[in-house]
Amino acid sequence: MLSVLKLISEAVSIYIWILIVSAVVSLLLHFGVLDRSNRFVLTLQDVCFKLTEPALKPIRRFLSRFLPVMQIDLSPIVLILLLNFFVNLLWEIFASV
Repeated sequence: MLSVLKLISEAVSIYIWILIVSAVVSLLLHFGVLDRSNRFVLTLQDVCFKLTEPALKPIRRFLSRFLPVMQIDLSPIVLILLLNFFVNLLWEIFASV
């Protein structure tokens, strides 16, 4: 059972890094640091968007109800906190058995 928990933890860690890369690339594109015509940058942005958007979209919809004029997208931070909570909860439930 511990090997399954470790596998889930590592998968969540990789997904968190993908979320961070996606947020950083988005910020760098927004501020003009990265070139939008670079094929690698566009591919990286597209892959990150396709991997993260299904999880971020419901969080954005939920946050927009409470923070309708928010200028900063907090959904990656909320998702990272939720994922860490999920992994810690799994460890507490199944590692003690």
